[in-house]
Amino acid sequence: MNKPDISVIILTHNEELHIERCIRNLLPIAREIFIVDSFSTDKTVQIAESLGAKVFQRPWKNYADQFQWGLDNCPVQTSWVMRMDADEYLESPLIDEIIRKFPVLPNDINGIYLKRKHHFLGRWIKHGDRYPLVLLRIWKTGQAHIENRWMDEHIVLDSGKAITCAGDFVDDNLNTVEWFIAKHNRYASREMLDILNHKYQLFSRDESIAEAESGQAKLKRFVKETLYNKLPLFVRPLLYFFYRYILRLGFLDGPEGFAYHFMQGLWYRCLVDLKCLEAERILKGADSREEKVARLTELTSLQLK
Repeated sequence: MNKPDISVIILTHNEELHIERCIRNLLPIAREIFIVDSFSTDKTVQIAESLGAKVFQRPWKNYADQFQWGLDNCPVQTSWVMRMDADEYLESPLIDEIIRKFPVLPNDINGIYLKRKHHFLGRWIKHGDRYPLVLLRIWKTGQAHIENRWMDEHIVLDSGKAITCAGDFVDDNLNTVEWFIAKHNRYASREMLDILNHKYQLFSRDESIAEAESGQAKLKRFVKETLYNKLPLFVRPLLYFFYRYILRLGFLDGPEGFAYHFMQGLWYRCLVDLKCLEAERILKGADSREEKVARLTELTSLQLK
């Protein structure tokens, strides 16, 4: 059976632990695999090239900037494009479903939503509003873009209809808990920037997902920005953890689930609030947009200008 006419774009930085698993998993459905690497110092590039992927290297600013560069500059020749992260893989039923469905897709279908499972310390986190996470991951070439945001960026379909596949793909990061904590510390800085940008209009803010006709991501963004972000600092993480762990049955995910829901649903959200509190203190007395951006740049060491 012929492969679907799909090119996959993957962003990498020091992903030697995951990249072989990811690429080999995609070979049954991908005609081309493009890696946009931010100058890895491990064996990521060598492994990817040995498996036939085409590698481009570019300095990192943020995920949205890097992925949009990949969309604009990778020499995609296929009719469809797919987004994958290096620590993700497709389950076999989803691979079979993609191979089976692509030859008979109606012409007005421009996008395909996939359902993501999250694994933590080897356990599927099934509860706590973590499954399924429905994300646009495959689209017709030239028919979608990624939101220009520092955090919580989504692929948005520019036109046409979309369908949702029944099969799942898996986010299964094999790094240590220490790495998990460091990653979420970086994420908290980016999310703090998004929150303050919404308040002070410091730089461009893409709200494309809010204009989409429907979708889980649109609903979650709406709840987060119209309800959650308006609640008091440090109160909202407690309420969110109660929602996830009690009301949405996160306690059924066992000890690994408690660790994940606590760290990702409470600790991380408190860290975001702490960084917002710190940033607001630093911004006191900064009257101009330029001064605010300069102070936040110094605080976060991110390329905000």
